[in-house]
Amino acid sequence: MSTPSSAAFGAGSLSRAAALIHTLLTVEALFLAAASPGLAGLLLLGADPSNLPLAAVCLLPLGPAASAAVYAVHHRDRDLTDLHPARAYRRGWRLNALPALRLWAPLLAWLTVIAFTLTHFSASGLPGWWAVLLGAIGAGSLLWGAHALVLTSLFSFRTRDTARLAAYFLFRHGRATLAAGSLLVLSAAGTALLTEALPALLAAPLLLSLLHGSRAVIAETERDFTA
Repeated sequence: MSTPSSAAFGAGSLSRAAALIHTLLTVEALFLAAASPGLAGLLLLGADPSNLPLAAVCLLPLGPAASAAVYAVHHRDRDLTDLHPARAYRRGWRLNALPALRLWAPLLAWLTVIAFTLTHFSASGLPGWWAVLLGAIGAGSLLWGAHALVLTSLFSFRTRDTARLAAYFLFRHGRATLAAGSLLVLSAAGTALLTEALPALLAAPLLLSLLHGSRAVIAETERDFTA
């Protein structure tokens, strides 16, 4: 009677699903650990709009943490017998922490200015349509940031080149931008209806969905913008 070869173990669909779940849980735990200083600071802040600058400072660790998570999920192992998500996360952190921060910090500062203006809009004396315009600019900035996160996590471009490519892909790949927008809407809805912690607690599956929606962006970048 023949016996199954050991090479077949871990290659089935159930094993691949288990490998994915294990990777997502590990990456989620590491993401929360990396972002924990900022998340702890957010818990201590009140909801007063005057705390927005401090909240932005607390959110700084989320950029590098998310970039490392994107790297780890993208480079995940499909074989249940050879899983190293923690190693991939640490490597992603070493490679991407500073590049991600160079993009995340200016974006966070810009979004803070927009949010502060909107929360104090009645005192600004601006016409009402300015609020709509600022909201649209903020949404567009977040979508640009989603593309920039994927690019800086998976490729080694200069900061200004990553910023330009992210802007280029906003309109070049409308489906990828729409997919990123859907995730932002889903995160905002979950935050409003359930808990503010929901996006952080579901960071790994959300970033996996972002990667899935960015397949065309990744493929074109590999084909046309890398050697």
